[in-house]
Amino acid sequence: MVSQSHTATFLLFTTFLFISRSISAAHSPPRLNATTNDLDFIRTSCNATLYQDLCYNSLAGYASVVQDSPARLAKIATGVSLSKAKSTLAFLSKLSRSAAEVQDCVSYLDEAVGSIRDSLRTLRNMSRVAAAPSSGETFSSQVNDVQTWMSAALTYEDTCTDEYEEMDEAGEIKTTVYDRVNKLKRFTSNALALVNTYGNNGAP
Repeated sequence: MVSQSHTATFLLFTTFLFISRSISAAHSPPRLNATTNDLDFIRTSCNATLYQDLCYNSLAGYASVVQDSPARLAKIATGVSLSKAKSTLAFLSKLSRSAAEVQDCVSYLDEAVGSIRDSLRTLRNMSRVAAAPSSGETFSSQVNDVQTWMSAALTYEDTCTDEYEEMDEAGEIKTTVYDRVNKLKRFTSNALALVNTYGNNGAP
């Protein structure tokens, strides 16, 4: 006979899954009119990433905004990564209230969100480098900062999943956390690859 506590845990877990799917739907990209050239640029740029299908599917909706700009693509990819990180953090924060073993991962993802946010803020300000060269900031130094922060975010995410790999007991909570953070890592990895492409392009 299933105990009331187990039933309550199952219902809570089901609620978290529903919230998770709702958040994902809310962050779908806008489907704007895009030319074939715009979409081709997204597809070609995604060849530099490890998860090419995910890259294209998550960014194709922004093709008309990106057009052929590595700068805009890097900013949007980082913004998508930030959105995914924040929604994952929100989900795990709620889950941690009933599953204490999730708390460490929440702490790591909080750090990851901060790093990605710093990256996006810098990318948005990159155009000021060309307009104010006397500010002491250079395009190269800002790209390096973004690369460092995105790499740090990926490390925080890796640390979370590494800890779950070492857990002896398997279960729905472990599987859900592991799968969600692994998916987030793919978005972060792709964004970092596109930031690298932007940096290699050599111009703000």
